[in-house]
Amino acid sequence: MTTKSCGQATTGRCDAEEVDRAAAASYIGAMTIGTRLFTLFQGRLVGRDAGGNRYYQMRKPRAGVRTRRWVLFAGPAEASSVPPEWHAWLHHLTDKPLPETGRLPWQKPHLTNATGTPAGYRPPGHDYQGGTRAAASGDYEAWTPEAGSAGL
Repeated sequence: MTTKSCGQATTGRCDAEEVDRAAAASYIGAMTIGTRLFTLFQGRLVGRDAGGNRYYQMRKPRAGVRTRRWVLFAGPAEASSVPPEWHAWLHHLTDKPLPETGRLPWQKPHLTNATGTPAGYRPPGHDYQGGTRAAASGDYEAWTPEAGSAGL
Protein backbone atom coordinates (compact mmCIF):
# COMPACT_ATOMS: atom_id res chain seq x y z
CA MET A 1 0.00 0.00 0.00
CA THR A 2 1.43 3.39 -0.94
CA THR A 3 0.83 6.60 0.91
CA LYS A 4 -0.09 10.04 -0.32
CA SER A 5 1.66 13.22 0.75
CA CYS A 6 -1.04 13.78 3.36
CA GLY A 7 -0.08 10.59 5.22
CA GLN A 8 -3.20 8.57 4.40
CA ALA A 9 -3.20 5.35 2.39
CA THR A 10 -4.17 5.72 -1.27
CA THR A 11 -7.44 3.98 -0.54
CA GLY A 12 -8.34 6.52 2.19
CA ARG A 13 -9.25 10.17 1.95
CA CYS A 14 -6.97 13.02 2.95
CA ASP A 15 -7.98 15.67 5.40
CA ALA A 16 -8.76 18.78 3.30
CA GLU A 17 -7.02 21.09 5.76
CA GLU A 18 -3.84 19.00 5.62
CA VAL A 19 -3.84 19.03 1.81
CA ASP A 20 -4.43 22.82 1.81
CA ARG A 21 -1.49 23.31 4.18
CA ALA A 22 0.78 21.22 1.96
CA ALA A 23 -0.27 23.17 -1.15
CA ALA A 24 0.19 26.50 0.62
CA ALA A 25 3.64 25.49 1.88
CA SER A 26 4.79 24.52 -1.60
CA TYR A 27 3.35 27.75 -3.06
CA ILE A 28 5.00 29.91 -0.39
CA GLY A 29 8.31 28.09 -0.90
CA ALA A 30 8.20 28.76 -4.65
CA MET A 31 7.12 32.35 -4.06
CA THR A 32 10.00 32.91 -1.67
CA ILE A 33 12.53 31.66 -4.23
CA GLY A 34 11.02 33.95 -6.88
CA THR A 35 11.01 36.89 -4.48
CA ARG A 36 14.61 36.23 -3.53
CA LEU A 37 15.66 36.11 -7.20
CA PHE A 38 13.71 39.29 -7.95
CA THR A 39 15.37 40.93 -4.95
CA LEU A 40 18.82 39.82 -6.07
CA PHE A 41 18.44 41.31 -9.56
CA GLN A 42 16.07 44.25 -8.99
CA GLY A 43 16.29 45.21 -5.30
CA ARG A 44 18.33 47.68 -3.31
CA LEU A 45 18.58 47.15 0.46
CA VAL A 46 17.16 50.14 2.33
CA GLY A 47 17.48 48.85 5.88
CA ARG A 48 16.70 46.30 8.57
CA ASP A 49 14.48 46.38 11.63
CA ALA A 50 15.14 45.04 15.12
CA GLY A 51 13.45 41.73 14.21
CA GLY A 52 15.89 41.06 11.35
CA ASN A 53 13.45 41.80 8.50
CA ARG A 54 15.14 43.33 5.45
CA TYR A 55 13.46 46.10 3.43
CA TYR A 56 14.09 46.71 -0.27
CA GLN A 57 13.05 49.00 -3.08
CA MET A 58 13.63 48.94 -6.84
CA ARG A 59 17.15 49.83 -7.97
CA LYS A 60 15.93 51.61 -11.09
CA PRO A 61 12.50 53.18 -10.57
CA ARG A 62 10.39 53.61 -13.69
CA ALA A 63 9.22 57.07 -14.67
CA GLY A 64 5.63 57.83 -13.74
CA VAL A 65 5.27 54.74 -11.53
CA ARG A 66 5.65 54.55 -7.76
CA THR A 67 8.80 52.77 -6.63
CA ARG A 68 8.16 49.18 -5.56
CA ARG A 69 8.95 48.45 -1.92
CA TRP A 70 8.95 45.08 -0.20
CA VAL A 71 10.18 43.13 2.81
CA LEU A 72 11.98 39.82 3.20
CA PHE A 73 10.94 38.42 6.55
CA ALA A 74 13.55 37.01 8.93
CA GLY A 75 11.14 34.26 10.05
CA PRO A 76 7.74 33.19 8.82
CA ALA A 77 5.96 35.66 6.54
CA GLU A 78 3.86 37.42 9.17
CA ALA A 79 2.64 40.92 8.30
CA SER A 80 2.27 41.90 11.95
CA SER A 81 6.04 41.51 12.42
CA VAL A 82 6.59 44.76 10.47
CA PRO A 83 7.06 47.63 12.95
CA PRO A 84 5.03 50.83 12.43
CA GLU A 85 8.08 52.80 11.29
CA TRP A 86 8.66 50.41 8.40
CA HIS A 87 4.95 49.94 7.71
CA ALA A 88 4.67 53.65 6.96
CA TRP A 89 7.61 53.44 4.55
CA LEU A 90 6.31 50.28 2.80
CA HIS A 91 2.98 51.99 2.10
CA HIS A 92 4.61 55.18 0.74
CA LEU A 93 3.47 57.32 3.68
CA THR A 94 7.06 58.50 4.16
CA ASP A 95 9.96 58.87 1.75
CA LYS A 96 12.50 57.53 4.25
CA PRO A 97 11.97 55.02 7.05
CA LEU A 98 11.18 56.66 10.38
CA PRO A 99 13.93 56.32 12.99
CA GLU A 100 13.27 53.55 15.52
CA THR A 101 15.16 55.45 18.20
CA GLY A 102 12.71 58.36 18.29
CA ARG A 103 10.18 56.59 20.54
CA LEU A 104 8.52 58.54 23.30
CA PRO A 105 8.72 57.17 26.87
CA TRP A 106 5.08 56.05 26.82
CA GLN A 107 5.43 54.08 23.56
CA LYS A 108 5.91 50.35 23.91
CA PRO A 109 8.23 48.32 21.67
CA HIS A 110 6.58 46.60 18.69
CA LEU A 111 5.30 43.04 19.22
CA THR A 112 3.92 40.69 16.59
CA ASN A 113 0.31 39.55 16.76
CA ALA A 114 0.18 36.41 18.92
CA THR A 115 -3.47 35.52 18.19
CA GLY A 116 -3.89 31.81 17.50
CA THR A 117 -0.51 30.90 18.98
CA PRO A 118 0.32 29.48 22.42
CA ALA A 119 1.44 33.00 23.42
CA GLY A 120 -1.98 34.49 22.57
CA TYR A 121 -4.30 35.90 25.23
CA ARG A 122 -6.70 33.44 26.82
CA PRO A 123 -9.17 34.74 29.41
CA PRO A 124 -9.60 32.85 32.71
CA GLY A 125 -12.69 30.95 31.46
CA HIS A 126 -10.98 29.62 28.30
CA ASP A 127 -10.85 25.84 27.83
CA TYR A 128 -7.04 25.91 27.83
CA GLN A 129 -7.06 27.78 31.15
CA GLY A 130 -9.12 25.13 32.94
CA GLY A 131 -12.52 25.90 31.41
CA THR A 132 -14.02 27.36 34.58
CA ARG A 133 -14.95 30.98 34.95
CA ALA A 134 -16.28 33.09 37.76
CA ALA A 135 -19.97 32.74 38.44
CA ALA A 136 -22.33 35.30 36.87
CA SER A 137 -23.26 38.26 39.03
CA GLY A 138 -26.88 37.17 39.50
CA ASP A 139 -28.51 39.68 37.18
CA TYR A 140 -28.83 37.01 34.51
CA GLU A 141 -31.44 34.28 34.50
CA ALA A 142 -31.21 31.56 31.89
CA TRP A 143 -34.31 31.03 29.74
CA THR A 144 -36.05 27.68 29.99
CA PRO A 145 -38.96 26.69 27.78
CA GLU A 146 -42.37 26.31 29.37
CA ALA A 147 -44.08 22.94 29.06
CA GLY A 148 -47.10 24.35 27.16
CA SER A 149 -45.15 26.35 24.56
CA ALA A 150 -43.38 23.39 22.94
CA GLY A 151 -45.90 23.18 20.07
CA LEU A 152 -45.40 26.76 18.79
